[in-house]
Amino acid sequence: MLPIERPGKIVCVGLNYRDHAEEQGVELPAEPLLFAKWPNTLIGPGEPIVIPSVVTKPDYEAELGVVIGARIKGVSRENALEAVRGYVCANDVSARDLQFADGQWTRGKSVDTFCPVGPLVPASEIPDPHALRIRAIVNGEVLQDSTTANLIFGIDEVIAHITKTTTLEPGDLILTGTPAGVGVFRDPQRLLRPGDEVTIEIEGLGELTNPVVAG
Repeated sequence: MLPIERPGKIVCVGLNYRDHAEEQGVELPAEPLLFAKWPNTLIGPGEPIVIPSVVTKPDYEAELGVVIGARIKGVSRENALEAVRGYVCANDVSARDLQFADGQWTRGKSVDTFCPVGPLVPASEIPDPHALRIRAIVNGEVLQDSTTANLIFGIDEVIAHITKTTTLEPGDLILTGTPAGVGVFRDPQRLLRPGDEVTIEIEGLGELTNPVVAG
């Protein structure tokens, strides 16, 4: 069951972990790189990630999700975390073949069921969201193992940056980026396939587990 109401917006940050930039051999961005996923992607814990036949390179991405609890525009970094309702484990599942072929990310990131989230933990229970261990585990094998201390742009900075141009509403979801270890950059590649089970684990938030099935 989906642990949050259907948000109006899912705002994502690309290339926001130092170790993820290093594994690609790219320079760190000068400011947060934003893109969108559509709400049709959302599923809850235990629900299946469905891989349609058109997708040949589905990938996992462990991410810390931020659920907004107030209407904000032009918020300062100093006040940004006051608008956070809570945090969720999230999996920014990505169709790498569509993402790279298109030259931009919307279609490859917005396939139905490609955004599992949960559980929701109130912000008051997470005193420092910038010091949480984050892992992705596929079929019992740990493939991502990092910490939110490796974020290039902290959650406060990301929220302030988004609200320079875009009003955030209660229920909106921000995905804050993924660390090193995604399947497409492993050697050999480790992409998702039907029959897999993916767990996203974040310190203080618990676990999010979803099976992978064919569409």
